[in-house]
Amino acid sequence: MARVAFATSSPPLISSVRTLRRHFSVFAAANPEMSRPSHHSSLEVIGGGSDRFLPSLKDSLAKPYNAFPLIGFNRHVETIYASFFRSVPFVRLRRECLRTKDNGSVALDWVAGEDRHFPPDSPILILLPGLTGGSQDSYVRHMLLRAQSKKWRCVVFNSRGCGDSPVTTPQFYSASFLGDIGEVIDHVVDKFPKANLYAAGWSLGGNILVNYLGQESHNCPLTAAVSLCNPFDLVIADEDFHKGFNNVYDKALSKSLRRIFSKHSLLFEDIGGEFNIPLAANAETVRDFDDGLTRVSFGFKSVDEYYSKSSSSKAIKHVRIPLLCIQAANDPIAPERGIPRDDIKANPNCVLIVTPRGGHLGWVAGEEAPNGAPWTDQVVMEFLQHVENRETINGERSFEDVHDQIQV
Repeated sequence: MARVAFATSSPPLISSVRTLRRHFSVFAAANPEMSRPSHHSSLEVIGGGSDRFLPSLKDSLAKPYNAFPLIGFNRHVETIYASFFRSVPFVRLRRECLRTKDNGSVALDWVAGEDRHFPPDSPILILLPGLTGGSQDSYVRHMLLRAQSKKWRCVVFNSRGCGDSPVTTPQFYSASFLGDIGEVIDHVVDKFPKANLYAAGWSLGGNILVNYLGQESHNCPLTAAVSLCNPFDLVIADEDFHKGFNNVYDKALSKSLRRIFSKHSLLFEDIGGEFNIPLAANAETVRDFDDGLTRVSFGFKSVDEYYSKSSSSKAIKHVRIPLLCIQAANDPIAPERGIPRDDIKANPNCVLIVTPRGGHLGWVAGEEAPNGAPWTDQVVMEFLQHVENRETINGERSFEDVHDQIQV
């Protein structure tokens, strides 16, 4: 790997080695075993940033990934069980409606009472749920509680129409529309200018987040981010969505999309153009909805073009802040073969963890299984807390982007 090449390099690379050592010295001092990060053999862990971030995860990753018996043996059982039977913790939320530049609206749900108990410089975590998801979802609620227990301020970004977010224009959201997330992040930065800002996204929310990180690249205001069960390659995900039991998820999600659309159908009544409103209103598949409404709203000529150009797999190479990606090898909705492994390996800011099981939004494993928080929550917070703790050393950024310094 790159570290070995440096050890036997010729003189022209000496300056690169010195630069690299400056970035890593603080971690080597705190983690003597940094050069030999360990993780259990049941997990796949790769990425150009592995040496930088794995030491912070050694407690979680040293243990085997043990899916809960009778539930974790099958990806569909685990996915459905987590969706219907995972506990939904009570969290008191305070809603803030944000009007966007195009006169649209999104809803931000903050954990109530944090302003009274947390200082202005407390780190902030923005959560992006999956397709049609919102602050009501169990996996979101568990992460809210986990982050709050670590004294992190938390806010859920409910996309247009999701989580009962108001819809004020004839436009919802898409896998590649980054206007809303950009405005949300700018709003939070203005609201808490002294705080470091982080984000975590699941499924389609993860795809949107990674696309944002790639687009912003050098100008990203986030300190670090986490992507979970990201479909990455939407063309591949769409192919698998129409196979076998996956049709159940397709029908369930299209039903949720129809329900959201029906609440706001009057906005689209006289829209005209290429829109096929009857197709969207009666969509039997997610593809139908995207063909009738989404791809037209955002200027794509076809659904396939929309999926191809909206895939976050193409954005990984441009990510320049610490990014943790967690995927399940048996995810029925975010296929493993869509993971951009080569680009993750080549990017010194990224690390990927692939669990052998987990389904989609499942991960029914760990101390709180089967009905408590997913296995991923502890790993996510360990990663983010590590970055927060090391983000400033003597007033300087310790996690400065090393993409340009390391040639891999």
